[in-house]
Amino acid sequence: MSVTAAQGFTAAGIAAGIKENGNPDLALVVNHGPRLAAAGVFTSNRVKAAPVLWSEQVLAGGAVSAVVLNSGGANACTGPLGFQDTHATAEKVAAVLGHSAGEVAVASTGLIGLRLPMDKLLPGVETAAAALSPDGGEKAAIAIKTTDSVHKTAVVRSTDQAQSGPGPATGSELGTGPATAGGWAVGGMAKGAGMLAPGLATMLVVLTTDADLDAAALDKALREATRTTFDRVDSDGCMSTNDTVLLLASGASGIAPDFEAFAEAVRAVCADLARQLIGDAEGASKDIRIEVVGAASEDDAVEVGRSIARNNLLKCALHGEDPNWGRVLSAIGTTSATFEPDRLNVAINGVWVCKAGSVGEDRELVDMRYREVAITADLAAGQESAVIWSNDLTADYVHENSAYSS
Repeated sequence: MSVTAAQGFTAAGIAAGIKENGNPDLALVVNHGPRLAAAGVFTSNRVKAAPVLWSEQVLAGGAVSAVVLNSGGANACTGPLGFQDTHATAEKVAAVLGHSAGEVAVASTGLIGLRLPMDKLLPGVETAAAALSPDGGEKAAIAIKTTDSVHKTAVVRSTDQAQSGPGPATGSELGTGPATAGGWAVGGMAKGAGMLAPGLATMLVVLTTDADLDAAALDKALREATRTTFDRVDSDGCMSTNDTVLLLASGASGIAPDFEAFAEAVRAVCADLARQLIGDAEGASKDIRIEVVGAASEDDAVEVGRSIARNNLLKCALHGEDPNWGRVLSAIGTTSATFEPDRLNVAINGVWVCKAGSVGEDRELVDMRYREVAITADLAAGQESAVIWSNDLTADYVHENSAYSS
């Protein structure tokens, strides 16, 4: 049920006509309370879309009663008129729902540099409001897709919140039973398939919970979660202008959970959605899990992991099922991390093809037939580690992104 798994939320997804192909393109998520607490994290790109600028202001107040999201147009680099369009969208949602525009977050995704068709979007808000339902989470998730091949959802129940891990690309639910069975829930939906790189990857994400927590607690949990999940998805090194991740709390369960338990539930949902983003990356045929171990600091581990993830020669080699460990070492060597070249070790799918900076086990032992590829880079310089997810570079990726605006 995605964003409507938690009590106190309704959602809808409809086709407003923003997309020329007639596919769903407008989603609405409404928090019915009693609490309207919210937190958000946004792209670190200095070029920010109008909805990001608007929603940053809204989130400063710590309360969100509704989120309206559109696909089919990013409303980025559209100047003052684009910001006015965002404001008008929030005002329309507020008028239809009887809320304050200052508590309506707005998110958009699609091509940069084009104004949104407001003559279609604003009537679409009315249609979406009329379609709001406690079962509308899936339709909302479908409506925010652009080049995504599947919609992405995840749910964690409080009774099973310790469970975590990647789910199928079509969405997953960690835990069983209704949210009303003496517990609370965290649900989420995500959009993203290209321009996947920190901060946040190119994504729109809405997370909801019926836990009774204030905005400060939500903010802390969300930032801790995104730091090790969405911020460590690095598909193509390209950072979006529109990245938005929101966490809304209705408090409808009446339960104020232990913070650590809640934070782990949020992390689990984010990790699940982040893994689904990589699994649906444009044109990808391999999902690459890069684990850097033996680092002197976590920052070193992350820097090395990102360098490996962004090495196009390595990504091409992996697409061709070539365990070319020399390209891993080459990527490590471009970083400022602490290491000695003659102590580096690299494993690909469990085979230590490089030991002590030189030839290790026979590379022919590496089985590259499966979609997931695991690279372990041991810096032999400390005790810290980090995991970065990436994917291979394919002709399909080039085609998708050369034809996207046509």
